[in-house]
Amino acid sequence: MSFSSPRRHRPSRASSLNLPPNFFARAIETMRRPDVLFRVSAFIVAVLVLWLVTGAGTPPFAYRRGDVPQRKIIARVNFQREDDAETEKRKEEARRTAPAVYENDSRLLEEKRQELTNKVGRLVQAESFDGVQAKPELKEIWSELSPPLMRSDEEERQRFDALRTYFTAGMDSNRFDEAIKRALSPLEKSGLLKELKHKPEEGSQINLLVYSAGNKRQTHEVLVDEVRIDKVKPALRQRLEAQLKAQGGMAANAAVVAELVYAWLDNRLPETLRQDQNASLEERARAVAAVRPVMVDYKAGIAELAPGGKPLDAAEVELLRLEYDTWIAQLAARDILSRSFATLGMYLALAILCGFYIYHRRPALLTDFRQYATLLTAVVVAVSLGWLFSEDNFRAEIIPLLIFGMTAAIAYEKELALLLSAAIALILSFALDQGLAQFVVLVSSVAAAILLLRRIRSRTKLIYVGAFTGIVVMLTTIGVGTLVGQAFGPTTRFISWMRQHFGPYHESFPVTLLAGAAWSGFCSLLAGVLMTGLLPFVERVFDVQTDISLLELGDVQHPLLQELVRRAPGTYNHSINVASIAETAADAIGANGLLVRVGAYFHDIGKMLKPSYFVENQGPEGNRHESLQPAMSTLVIIAHVKDGADLARQHHLPQSILDFIEQHHGTTLVEYFYRREAQRLKDDPDAGDLDETTFRYPGPKPQTKEAGVLMLADVVESASRALIDPTPARIESLVHDLAMKRLLDGQYDECGLTLSELHTIEDSLVKSLTAVYHGRVKYPEHQTV
Repeated sequence: MSFSSPRRHRPSRASSLNLPPNFFARAIETMRRPDVLFRVSAFIVAVLVLWLVTGAGTPPFAYRRGDVPQRKIIARVNFQREDDAETEKRKEEARRTAPAVYENDSRLLEEKRQELTNKVGRLVQAESFDGVQAKPELKEIWSELSPPLMRSDEEERQRFDALRTYFTAGMDSNRFDEAIKRALSPLEKSGLLKELKHKPEEGSQINLLVYSAGNKRQTHEVLVDEVRIDKVKPALRQRLEAQLKAQGGMAANAAVVAELVYAWLDNRLPETLRQDQNASLEERARAVAAVRPVMVDYKAGIAELAPGGKPLDAAEVELLRLEYDTWIAQLAARDILSRSFATLGMYLALAILCGFYIYHRRPALLTDFRQYATLLTAVVVAVSLGWLFSEDNFRAEIIPLLIFGMTAAIAYEKELALLLSAAIALILSFALDQGLAQFVVLVSSVAAAILLLRRIRSRTKLIYVGAFTGIVVMLTTIGVGTLVGQAFGPTTRFISWMRQHFGPYHESFPVTLLAGAAWSGFCSLLAGVLMTGLLPFVERVFDVQTDISLLELGDVQHPLLQELVRRAPGTYNHSINVASIAETAADAIGANGLLVRVGAYFHDIGKMLKPSYFVENQGPEGNRHESLQPAMSTLVIIAHVKDGADLARQHHLPQSILDFIEQHHGTTLVEYFYRREAQRLKDDPDAGDLDETTFRYPGPKPQTKEAGVLMLADVVESASRALIDPTPARIESLVHDLAMKRLLDGQYDECGLTLSELHTIEDSLVKSLTAVYHGRVKYPEHQTV
């Protein structure tokens, strides 16, 4: 009988191992979390917006004015271009030959006809020529019909007799009026005009469009000679004689009557035409609109659009743009989709690369959705403005890129700012099809700005950064442009200004290159100026503080500090001392000493609510904790952290200062009251167990090096006051013991301090405290016996 254990097979032994999930399993599990899905969705939306803003993958138009093609550019597709000069010439001809529009008021001519009929009717009622001469009124009418010439009285008498005989031989006033009306009918229809009212450039001088008054819709065309009074008189005389003869009577008498009527009308024909300015303008506009554009054909593979080796001018860029639009319109949907998806994939890969860097180097950006959304928005805005400002009239895509780079350097660290700015520069260079040379110029400019941007302690700092960046950009532009033979020309407006002041010489490559470099340098300077104005908004949106805002915040006239002086003068004095020694220690390890100093000013503001419970503010009334249980005293002591944070929020202190208030004690133990409670429980056998967690601060532990420096500076400044004889050796031993105690307690686990930096901090604090408690010579009168 065997008592050995059953043999386990290899598969069963392997399955008994509980191995942790692999990378892909952990990734899938993480992606299932709602907060992660929400952030991934925002990430994808940002990438899609970038893709849409930059043309959704549509091939960009790569040419700008001043660019120097390496070889001549040949048309890729057949297209047509309008010959603007020839088309404009034809339009001008149409504008000049379009008939002007006149309004005809025929009532003026009708009134003259009626006046003539009335006067002739009154005149023929006289019995004889002597009767006419006897009456002044009839004499005046006769003088109008037969103006005084070198005729005798007998001839005048014969003319009157012929007129009267014409009427007495069967003619009456109605038939006479009808004959005159028929003779004037063409003039009533076409109108009369002494001379044209419009200039040659305002319309045709050969024909007109005429419409009757009140009937603007019905117009008819007439020749100018048909309406000019001096041109229509001969025909009018002939029609008068013909119409009067047609009414009956002797031909000789009709000829005399026609002569008399013509003599009266000769100087009395009215102008019945008046130019209609609005209608004339509309007619010229219709004539111009009817002109068909003159087109020039360009054949694919044959037509040369621009020569190689010379800067492109405005006309060549316009021609290239027309060819590009035609080419885009003829692209197959498959080609457009393939390029679009390839572009989207490149953007997505670039964004994932930046995301991995942030995940490993700055995970707080991903956990805090407000910061995460702010970063995504800033990237989208920078790319959008860069795309917008890249238009040929601006060529200022460097401005939003520099502003983003400086903003990222202020809000985050320089490494992340360089990575994100380089990614944006790559997107812009690819989306604009400007090539590697433009990418080098953009990256060099933003890298110079980020590396030059250190502590911003004055309002002119950013302007100086912009100026020095401009110098770097100018030199880089000249160098890269010389290597690749590219001008990186300035804006079209800048080129026009140069042509106006310096003539056509500026079109040469060296001058265009220098002009482009100067324009890029100016844009860099402008970015620094704009960043100076935007700095307060950047600090608010990204919740960061520059040295300028910290100096303003550290003003001793701040309401919270003034209230701290009034309520807890001992705490205020402690804060000032901590600020002094902590700033020096932070500077020693390369941290932000000014931030530590300002944070130290406010780190104990919570004590002002119960100042007498803290030893530095206690006076002759004694220690209030003598009447309290250790646990209750601990609650009072610990509460100053929460009270301070609440006061900071009420007074809108920035988050970085709030972090100092909440983290300067970490999760350390309130040792004095913990030991008192331990002694009390030891003396009382019926007491329960001692819970250490109730005597610890709630935390969190210091998250930054600056918070770690403040923690140690705070405790050593307080503890050093209890030294009876603060010699340098005792101070050094005290600082080291307190530092090691917090190190072993794990208080520095999350702030990134190294042992070397901790040692440097200890040395700085020892030197500062030794200087505070330095010895002095005792004078004889002060010596005790």
